[in-house]
Amino acid sequence: MDLSPRPAESSKRRRRWLPIIFLSLVGVGGIVIVTQFLTSAIDYYCNVDEIGVRSGCEKSTRLRVQGTVEQGSLQKTGGKTSFVMTFNGKSINVVYAGDPGGVFQECISVVAHGRMIDETFESNRIEVKHSNEYVEKNAERFDSSGSAACSQAQG
Repeated sequence: MDLSPRPAESSKRRRRWLPIIFLSLVGVGGIVIVTQFLTSAIDYYCNVDEIGVRSGCEKSTRLRVQGTVEQGSLQKTGGKTSFVMTFNGKSINVVYAGDPGGVFQECISVVAHGRMIDETFESNRIEVKHSNEYVEKNAERFDSSGSAACSQAQG
């Protein structure tokens, strides 16, 4: 009976590297997927007057846009809501698929989530800023948005 050690086989060395290479590729793939997900989940926050002007507010990216619903611009037709949103003297047309509901109305500050398509902002989510706490904390934003002038015109 021969009890001398056998010479190392090259196939065993390959087997050790194969799982390491496989796990490394899976790890890199996971990092790429998470990075892409987080990048696409970011909506840049911009005022109407910053679209196409400020870095991060490019028309080609997904945005959250703040402005005031212009008085006399609100229209609801065919399951879509359209209006003009203004901020600091600039305006954009907004189309929202559906009815924003709640306290949504003309002359209030809103944040619309979506993308610029041609010269229209197509929104898939509307947030209404209506709490007194928000107004107190962001008085200068609220005043410069045009909401004050709109409410004075109504009164």
